Amino acid sequence: MYKIVFTGFKAGSGVMGLVSHVGHEWVILVNLMFLLMSFALLSRHFEKSRLPLVLPKYLPHDWQGGFALLVMVWILSSFLDNIAGALIGGTMAHQLFRAKVHVGFLTAIVAASNAGGAWSVLGDTTTTMMWIAGISPSWVFKAIIASTVALFIFGIPAAIQQHKHSPILPGAHTHIHVDWMRVGIVGLILALAIGTNVTVNLKLAEQADYFPFIGIAVLVAILLSIPVRRPNWEVLPEAFKGSIFLLSSWETALGLGFLSAVFDNIPLTALALKQGGYDWGFLAFAVGFGGSMIWFGSSSGVALSNMYPEAKSVGRWLRHGWYIPVAYVIGFFVMLVVWKWHPDVPD
Repeated sequence: MYKIVFTGFKAGSGVMGLVSHVGHEWVILVNLMFLLMSFALLSRHFEKSRLPLVLPKYLPHDWQGGFALLVMVWILSSFLDNIAGALIGGTMAHQLFRAKVHVGFLTAIVAASNAGGAWSVLGDTTTTMMWIAGISPSWVFKAIIASTVALFIFGIPAAIQQHKHSPILPGAHTHIHVDWMRVGIVGLILALAIGTNVTVNLKLAEQADYFPFIGIAVLVAILLSIPVRRPNWEVLPEAFKGSIFLLSSWETALGLGFLSAVFDNIPLTALALKQGGYDWGFLAFAVGFGGSMIWFGSSSGVALSNMYPEAKSVGRWLRHGWYIPVAYVIGFFVMLVVWKWHPDVPD
């Protein structure tokens, strides 16, 4: 409102300036909107497949079982989106630990989801933004070095902490029928998204600025799956509100720069993409995992805290999840030693 009334936009002043501004960004906005909405449906397909309920029966019944659960969340978040990974991890933890989930373990679930999403262009909104902006997934994938180190540093103490608080429940969900058709739908959506992006980057790079190829691809995958399994359309209203919030934060909060990045890592990512010259693996880890240190620092943290309201305390989060800042710093510097700093310097 301030920019509409007083300062105007780069593309013009007033409401028409806003319209023109959005017009320049519409392809990125539509791609992100369709991806976020589709991933909400995708995650519900995965949840209803009951595969997450089968996985825990293979876990050890000591602290290693809790750590294995965190590894699952880390892996799931690399291709399901970190919000979905955190929610699925929270659901499995609720069942495994008889609803007695320690706040420290909740912080670890969020950290595992963010660490897993940090090295995959499918795992986090920020890395998806990098992908859409033309940054190679291989650049983002290098963040797996820091993410793996961080997983062990925070995951082991969190799992031991949870085991002392409430041991894992043996024999949970030993007889579950997996809906493999829904698992296939998840695979179809991901395959079309990845295949379309590769094709566009290799053969249609110039046209990518004028048409939302990736967003349309995932929409087509959803529509193709309808005759086989009905999508859970009921999740779309909340997903739509969350998507609008994320997209609006990116567009309106750019002027707040690093200050707003404390509360939302999307503006920081947008600034970095516009500036260029970063090593995108380091940036993916920093903006993806860094938000784990406070419950409202990432979308997955907010989502899981809605499931577990006791986690909505900065003091409690920092006290019981003290190992997350430690994991962040150590993971970052290990990556610096192993990979060095290789900025993507523009021509």
